[in-house]
Amino acid sequence: MTMTPVSELIATARPGGLGAFNVITLEHAEAIAAAAEAAERPVVLQLSENTAAYHGNLAPVALACLRMAADSTADIAVHLDHATSFDLIRAAVDLGIRSVMYDGSTLDYTANVAATAEIARWCHDRDVFVEAELGEVGGKDGAHAPGARTDPDEAVEFVATTGIDALAVAVGSSHAMHSRTAELDNDLISRLAAKVPVPLVLHGSSGVPDEGLRAAVEHGMTKINIATRLNVLATDAIRATLTATPGLSDPRKYLTPARAAIQSEVEYLLRLLAV
Repeated sequence: MTMTPVSELIATARPGGLGAFNVITLEHAEAIAAAAEAAERPVVLQLSENTAAYHGNLAPVALACLRMAADSTADIAVHLDHATSFDLIRAAVDLGIRSVMYDGSTLDYTANVAATAEIARWCHDRDVFVEAELGEVGGKDGAHAPGARTDPDEAVEFVATTGIDALAVAVGSSHAMHSRTAELDNDLISRLAAKVPVPLVLHGSSGVPDEGLRAAVEHGMTKINIATRLNVLATDAIRATLTATPGLSDPRKYLTPARAAIQSEVEYLLRLLAV
């Protein structure tokens, strides 16, 4: 099967939300793809700027994800997440990635609009889907204000001026949360969904409880990004395995339960988001 554009995955997922999960290791990608096949739901494999930095080179992990997406029986797209560098976006597109998120949220509004519009024009010339962020989502490396909220009128203006295809909004979630205690502003989500003409994206979804995720989708959220939750479960599985067998040194023996933990959670979440 060939990879499916994010715009088509959004349509396929409706009336539910589209699950988008961040990949750090090969095991993440394998687990997420397997979960999509088992749940028979579309999915997005996301590669962040931080993951590219961790590997030292975007190409190996990106090419692996692209191959998995192409070979899978599920509908899968590969997406570059939270890129602040135009050079990284160009590199991702050159590799074959057809969906990117430019994150200019730490810039002031005027600079964010200018940079996002330039990147959107460049990407659209190459048939690449563009997500951007307005209203800082809390918790990411201390750069974002935890109480920030996206103004619906400003969001409409931002989308019209930049020409982006999807908008990440601040509605009460926060990146890197280990507890699932975030309370989303569903009234704001509804107002944004009613005014903004492109799909809305929820970042920091790991900190949102199950009922909050379903409510977010029901109120108008389209793409649901999850990363930290998978990492916590994978780490717990590795820790339990190494604690039970202290002399274990074969990575396959402790990465296998970690991969299984990720797959199980992604399957669960894909079904949860089906609404």
